Amino acid sequence: AVIIKANNQHSQSSSARCICLSQENNMNILHELLTARNACETKPFQSIHESNAALLNLVDTLQYRCDSSAREQLELQHLVSQLSASSSGENSNGKKGNAASKAEARMRDKIEKLQEQLNQKLRAEIETSAAALKTATELSQLKDHASAQEATIANLRDVNNRDENTITNLTTQLAEAQNHSRLAEKQYNGLKDMIRTLQDENDELKQTNAQLVERVVSEKEKMVDEINKMNDMVETLQKEVDMLRTLHKQEAQRKEGLDLVGNQRSHIGAAGGSSDRRFGATGVFLPSTPKHVIQAHPIEATSVRYDGTGLDLIATGSSDSTVKVWDTNNGQVKATLRGGSGHPMLGVDLSGGLVVGCGADKTCRVWNIRTQRMIHQLAGHSTKVTCVRLLNNEKGVITGSADRSIKVWDISRSTYKQTTTFRHSSTSNCMDVSLDSLTVFSGHMDGGIRLWDVRSGKRVLDVLSMHEGGVTSVQCHPMNGNQILTNGRDSVLRVVDVRTCTAVQSLGHEDFRTAFNYSSCGISPDGAYALAGSGTTGEVFVWGLTDGKVKKKLKAHNVGVGGVAWGRGGSNGQQVATVDRNGVLMLWA
Repeated sequence: AVIIKANNQHSQSSSARCICLSQENNMNILHELLTARNACETKPFQSIHESNAALLNLVDTLQYRCDSSAREQLELQHLVSQLSASSSGENSNGKKGNAASKAEARMRDKIEKLQEQLNQKLRAEIETSAAALKTATELSQLKDHASAQEATIANLRDVNNRDENTITNLTTQLAEAQNHSRLAEKQYNGLKDMIRTLQDENDELKQTNAQLVERVVSEKEKMVDEINKMNDMVETLQKEVDMLRTLHKQEAQRKEGLDLVGNQRSHIGAAGGSSDRRFGATGVFLPSTPKHVIQAHPIEATSVRYDGTGLDLIATGSSDSTVKVWDTNNGQVKATLRGGSGHPMLGVDLSGGLVVGCGADKTCRVWNIRTQRMIHQLAGHSTKVTCVRLLNNEKGVITGSADRSIKVWDISRSTYKQTTTFRHSSTSNCMDVSLDSLTVFSGHMDGGIRLWDVRSGKRVLDVLSMHEGGVTSVQCHPMNGNQILTNGRDSVLRVVDVRTCTAVQSLGHEDFRTAFNYSSCGISPDGAYALAGSGTTGEVFVWGLTDGKVKKKLKAHNVGVGGVAWGRGGSNGQQVATVDRNGVLMLWA
């Protein structure tokens, strides 16, 4: 029992020691935690605590000095009270009283001086305490500023670390870029070598090509020489063929002219006693009366032209931008063809089912009479187109313009093509084409006449100053290929021999005036008469070419006449037409 009791006591003491050790460890840990927390939380307030402790020390010092001064004051007051009591007991003795009063006075002076010294010390201590307070405040501000500077320094260190990291990254990237650059340089050098090799090969190919070109050129030159020789032979043969054809045509025309003259004389003799004349089916008739008076256009008509193939058709052009085709049998309109809106039509021609009209819109239009549809619009002139003619059996068109050029157009296919351009120094107002369509006669603003070869595209002849003023109309002589009839702004018609470049005959009248640049003239199919209208009085004049005298002076128009035409007569024999400034068309019998 004693042993068991001892063991129990020993176990209890061991457990108690263990509990104490564990509590001590916990206290140590708690103390360390509190110390760490105190260190973290008291660091921002350390400067305040230090300044507060300094102020407390200063207050304790001042309080101690104040208590010392109070004790001294009490001692002095006690001494004064003792002196007062002793002086009151010794008033009986005179000498002692005087001595005591003197001592009292000295003591009072001493007390006052001590009091004054005490006050000075108090003031000095107050000033010292204020200066200490101010110093503590400045010290606290300096500490705050130092803390802020330390924070700034820490931030700057962080920025510096980041910059160093950035520099490290950039250095790495720079090294990589240098590696890439060295690689690209190697590739560039390789490409340079390849290009140099290709250039060498190219130079060799160029040399080879130059040799081949020289060889081809030499062979082509030989071929061209042979072709030129063949072309010369062909041209020589063609000229001989053309000359033979021309002689054949001239012989046929002479025979036809003789027949027409004979028919004319027979018809004139038969109609001598008749006042009501009919359209003639054959021969040439001098116009006498208008059989059809037609208001063809609302405003001035600028040109009139018979069908070149001998059909009973006539075309008129007007400033109302239209071209109209009329039936000479009954005076009815067969087609109305419109040009550029607001642009006058200045010239017309028709033949073989085609009508052409040119105008101020810088173009020339080609229409099909049967369908009344435009099939070509020839564009190439830079200013207004003043005159137009069909040629080569309606396969070509020739136009003259104020841009001082004459152009030949191929309309034989669905798409037109400009083939030849004649250049000159003056505006062409009019033109006509020879029977074989190989020669073009043009009249110009400078009063000159020019002949052009359609095949070669060259000027054949230049007749200067044939008229005083511009030439307004040119007509080929139907019976003599060496003569042409011209009208000019000098109000004179001239028959010009192109061989001698001289006027063989001049026609005029005191009442005849050529008033327009588009004033035309006409010549009868037998070449015996000339026709023109006065631009002022509206009279129509007919001259005989044998004697140059006026054969007819017809008065039917009320205003000036600009366009006239003398056709071959067709099937009904109607041959003469005129238009005036009011747009009136007259078909004469």
